[in-house]
Amino acid sequence: MTSLSVTHLRPSRWIAAACLLPLLGGCNMVVLDPAGDVAQQQGDLVVISTLLMLIIIVPVMALTGWFAWKYRAANEAATYKPDWDHSTQLELAIWAIPLLIIICLGAVTWVGTHLLDPYRPLARTAPGQAVTAKDKPLEVQVVALHWKWLFIYPEQGVATVNELAVPEGRPLKFRISSSSVMNSFYVPAMAGQIYAMPGMETKLHAVFNKTGNFEGFSANYSGAGFSNMRFGVRSMTAQGFEQWAAKARKAGQTLDRAAYLKLERPSEKEPVRRYASVEADLFDRIVNLCAEPGKMCMHDMMAIDARGGMGLAGLHNVRQLSYDKFAARGTGETASDRYIAENCTNPELLGASLARIEDRVIDLATLTGAGLPRPGGPRFRTRTATPKPAELTQVSNMDPAS
Repeated sequence: MTSLSVTHLRPSRWIAAACLLPLLGGCNMVVLDPAGDVAQQQGDLVVISTLLMLIIIVPVMALTGWFAWKYRAANEAATYKPDWDHSTQLELAIWAIPLLIIICLGAVTWVGTHLLDPYRPLARTAPGQAVTAKDKPLEVQVVALHWKWLFIYPEQGVATVNELAVPEGRPLKFRISSSSVMNSFYVPAMAGQIYAMPGMETKLHAVFNKTGNFEGFSANYSGAGFSNMRFGVRSMTAQGFEQWAAKARKAGQTLDRAAYLKLERPSEKEPVRRYASVEADLFDRIVNLCAEPGKMCMHDMMAIDARGGMGLAGLHNVRQLSYDKFAARGTGETASDRYIAENCTNPELLGASLARIEDRVIDLATLTGAGLPRPGGPRFRTRTATPKPAELTQVSNMDPAS
């Protein structure tokens, strides 16, 4: 009776499985059918790699079934050779074919890795459409926040939260960073994912070849609000993008450092928000961990270290360094109580990397120390050598008895 019931159940299971197959038609095949040329080339790599591997997988699976059927116990006509152990022809087939497939996969991987390098500017926007000198890429600065995305458009002077709008057919250059923990910027319809890391800048070059509405998200777990860290992607015509930018410029809000520090605080399911203007160099300050007023930028600190430091007198300007971005907020503590402060009060140099101004002649007379003791007295002497361009005047303790 039990055997009979099992026999009757088997067809029903097959029928149920067959009924579920049409539901696969609703799957989103965006990875293999994207809207951007870069993503399409990446999808082609997936298809090519799969087909090359199937050259081995399909024959092996077929031969496994054929051997099991041919050499079954009931087939007395099958040749039985218990002492057989070698066949040169079979060895050649077993090793030569996989070796050729590995060589092909290696060649495809080598070429694809270099052609689709996310840091490499695009050579084409579509098959047969080469990028020329007139095709200026649209720069978009991307910041991964807790748990939302900030997009800054330097050319248009606007910014958005959880909305990425780009023109169709124009090369895109993304500069990507994070405010705190590592995330992953991923728009499957446009290109592959690339990490967003605090204190670092990664790049991605891509293009959209179709207009439409798509979705982007973080592909790297970053905390409780990770599942809602998604943003809308709008690919528009060039005219439609200009209209969108003009509408954003009428939003009336300004994204300065104070507004950014409020936006940076953890929050989930943030609605789309637009800013009519953006403070200059905000993205560079975010990357260099100095969005807080008065905090020394990371690139300035490294440039000072590369020049040998600020001398012993400069130690008085060094305050407690803390990477806890949120601990002091709302406590009434000032910036100087939490981290190393800026040591220059020249407005032209505040926020500017020392490495970026090495080729400029700096008037050292305009530089004043912030929080440093005035040079002079028996314990301090100023270096009197003729200063070179972009060289910092160092104050050092020259008293051997100290």
